[in-house]
Order: sequence, then structure tokens, then C-alpha cells
Amino acid sequence: MVNSTTGLTPTQLLEMFRQMLLIRHFEQEAADLFHRNLVHGAVHSYIGEEAIAVGACSALQREDYITSTHRGHGHCLAKGGDPNRMMAEILGRATGYCKGKGGSMHIADLDLGILGANGIVGGGIGIATGAAFTSRYRNEGRVAVCFFGDGAMHQGIFHECADMAALWKLPVVYLCEYNGFAEFTHSASTFPITELSARAAPYGFPAFTVDGNDVLAVYRAASDAVQRARQGGGPTLLIGVTYRIEGHFIGDPLTYRTKEEVVPWRQQDPLVRFRTVLQDQGLLPDAVCREIEAEVTKRIQEAIAFAMASPEPDLRELTSDVYTTAHQG
Repeated sequence: MVNSTTGLTPTQLLEMFRQMLLIRHFEQEAADLFHRNLVHGAVHSYIGEEAIAVGACSALQREDYITSTHRGHGHCLAKGGDPNRMMAEILGRATGYCKGKGGSMHIADLDLGILGANGIVGGGIGIATGAAFTSRYRNEGRVAVCFFGDGAMHQGIFHECADMAALWKLPVVYLCEYNGFAEFTHSASTFPITELSARAAPYGFPAFTVDGNDVLAVYRAASDAVQRARQGGGPTLLIGVTYRIEGHFIGDPLTYRTKEEVVPWRQQDPLVRFRTVLQDQGLLPDAVCREIEAEVTKRIQEAIAFAMASPEPDLRELTSDVYTTAHQG
């Protein structure tokens, strides 16, 4: 049986639910490790935004590209990132994706098309556009999906890249996670317009606003945009409306918003919503749900155990795997 609105099979739908649950558990455990002072550096939680990463990456092929943000664990897991190596990187261990030297904000796996999470706001926009240019130049058929937050839409690089991508019809999808905040500032205080899809109009490519807490709505929009890009139609801007349930980083005192503001968004939890959809369709009986939850819990605990048992980086490796070092002499 295939879902009539998405073309997805029950197996694919359950895998999307498993991925969303995996991201949620990963983020919860990462926060716990941070509070236990086991994490060096900041951790930015993706809780509440899982539908965007899973919906978009489910529309991609393995060889396609993504670029991520400082809030990037969900993107990397949805694209197939290894929880063991991700957790090891967060804990600064030598078995991590960047050998423990990049931390939470710099996870990458080029073999999976994960061109890197990025601590620079908007930093992935140029990388994704460059990857799309390479794909078109080499006629590789790859598509790049660029995840970024609404704060990054103020960066000049978005407009420069949007112009270039439109002019050359590059196979790139710009996916803005409109989560309501740029660090500690409400988006309403920084945007003269609330309909961010209007930002694509000067460059002549389509833009669509989608419920970012509805994984199937994100999947449908992303599938259309990816297909358009792969067929030579050029870029698309997608605005996924969601909410940053946690603070800008773990430990954020959240003095800039009220608890009452968060309540309606918690009621729109994308994981709960998708679970209800699957249950209503008879695809996720309680026994199957418990089985998936147990499998995900076990997988994340294995990742923590792997990371905790891994060695810390050797100091002699301090200057290896970097783009440049200071000249000596």
C-alpha cells in the first residue's frame, strides 16, 4: 500500500518516524551530557524541528548534498549520519567525525553528501550553491539542499547566491527553518515582512511556505523542489514554519520569551503529530511504536557508550586536518 498523497510506502513512513524519534532522543541525550559537563563547547538543540530535516532528506538520494547550521544534528542524522561518530565528536573524542576537534557545530560526512554543519550564520548557503554549480558543470545530476534559519536570510550571501543560482539555474533548494528567533531576538523584530517567501521574487524562482511541523507536508514540498532542480529547472526557496522549542543553546536562560508563548507550539509537536497520523492509518499500533522507541533508545545509548569509551585526540594531532597553520620561523 502506498500513501496516496506522498507516494510513500508504509515501510518508508515508519522509517521517517524512526528518524524523527532518533533525532529527538539524540538531542535529549546531548543536552543531558552538556548538563553533566561532559561536552566542550556549545550545543544547539533541534528539538521541535525534526519534521523539516526528515521531510527534506527523505526526498533526497544518497549522493545528493546538504549543508547544515550550528543547529545541525537533526540534518546530519536525517541524511544518514552515524550516531556513534556524531556523539563522539560532541564529546571531543578521536573517533568523532572531525576527530574530536570540530565539536557539535562542525559535523561533516562527505561520503554521505553532508558538506558540513557550520558555526557561521548563513555559512552553508555559499557552500550549497557551489556544490550545485559543480553538479551542473560536471552534469552529475546531484541536488543540494541548504538548511538555514530565518536569521540567515539577512545575510548578503543569501541574496548573492540566490541571484547566481537563478541566473545559472543551479540545482539547489534553499530551505529556511523559520523558527521564530535569531539567537535571542524575535523574528518579528527583524523582518519588515512576515511572508519570507517574497525574498525569492526578485530572482524569479518559486518559493513556497509550508507547515514545518508536518513532516509529510515538508516531504511533498521538498520532493517537488528537488525534482525541479534535478530536471534543470533551477532553485526553489522553501519556508518551513516551525518553532525553536529550546533556547538558542543548552543553558540559555530564555529571558526573552514567556512560557505561555511556547505552550501552543508544544501542542504542535511534529513527532506527536506524525505518530497520530500513522496511528490513524493503522500503521503504528502500540506494540510497533514501543518496538521502535526501544530500538532508538538502545541505538542512542550505544552511541554514548561508544563515545565514552573512545580516546581523546592526541595533542600531536592538534594542527592536522586544518586548512592552514601559522608560519613558523
